[in-house]
Formats: sequence, C-alpha cells, structure tokens
Amino acid sequence: MEHTVWGHLPLLVNSNSKESVEYILQALWRTRKTGLDATDRHFIAEMLQLPNHSDLDPLLVCLRMLMRKCVYENISKDEIQKLFPDEVLPELQRLLTLLLQKFQREWREDVLNDQVTMPRLKAMTWNMANQETEMLDPVAVINLKLQNDAQSHSGELEVKFQLDKDTLETMLKSMYSIRDQLSDVGETSNGHLPQETNTV
Repeated sequence: MEHTVWGHLPLLVNSNSKESVEYILQALWRTRKTGLDATDRHFIAEMLQLPNHSDLDPLLVCLRMLMRKCVYENISKDEIQKLFPDEVLPELQRLLTLLLQKFQREWREDVLNDQVTMPRLKAMTWNMANQETEMLDPVAVINLKLQNDAQSHSGELEVKFQLDKDTLETMLKSMYSIRDQLSDVGETSNGHLPQETNTV
C-alpha cells in the first residue's frame, strides 16, 4: 500500500478503546459486499470524533485493504506487522495486528462459504449412437451425472449430448489446456483466496 494511505490510520486513536476499533472492523467485514449504509457511516464518524465526514472514506479504504490482504493472502502475525510503515504508531500497529489475527480464521471461513457451489462430476458413461444409415458420420453419446451439493438445489442431474470426431478433438484440446492451467494455479496459489471488489 502507498504510504499516503497510511496517513489516515491515526484517526482510529480518536476512538479511545479497543472495542470501538473492533466494532469498526466487524462493521466493515459485515458490509464487505454492500458498503456501509448512512447509519453505520454516521455512527463510526461520531465514534472517531471526525469534524469532517469526508475524512472517513480514506480510512475505511485503508482498513478494507488491510483486512482483505490478511484474509485472502492468509498472512501470519509477523507478516501483518511488516505491512505497517514506521509512520504508523506502534500501539496502533499492535492493536490492529491483534484484531486482524482474532478474526482472520472466521473471515476466511465466511469467504469460503460465500463462494457459489457448482455441481461436480459424479460419473461419466458413453456409447456409440445407433446409426440409421451408413452415410451418417459416427457419433458418441456422452452421459454425465452431476452431483449438486448446494442446499437449495441438492440432488443429481443427468446430462446427455452427442460428439462427433471433430467436436471431440476440439473438446480434448480444451481439456488439456484446462489441465495445464490447473497445474499452474496449483503451483502458485499458496493458499490464497480469490479477491473481492472494493467497497467503502
């Protein structure tokens, strides 16, 4: 993060309590998809004794950036402390590190639960289609059984489709490409979670 962003963190000192900073972090996480509403913004601004509410947004952006880095990159306590430049008060560094550690596991679980559950392949069978005339090109009939584990649509789904030789070759090329990309991602992910878009 740029050092200019850090200049807004000292505003948290105005809250005068660990519980107030904890409330702010929890409110930001609770509204990570929608952003704070007017009531939350007003309450936090009053809590921080901000004479000008325009100072609030840069602080919130900075906190959200910190929270996302801790959650999506799953960084350790020592790594959290290294995020802060010297211009951030040591007391504030320790407080934020403590609170980010406190909620890190819970927030990571929330992110995993937020992800859309897609059907997974349970079984695949195939057979050659019956040809009515010898003039038709041979095709294979593929039968996929998908298991949907989503609570609202749990159960099995069966999908059938035909493939001729040319379509099968195109499909195989795509599958090989998917395999290679999955291998690359597996080697570089290191436990990171997909990022979300920024909201204030």
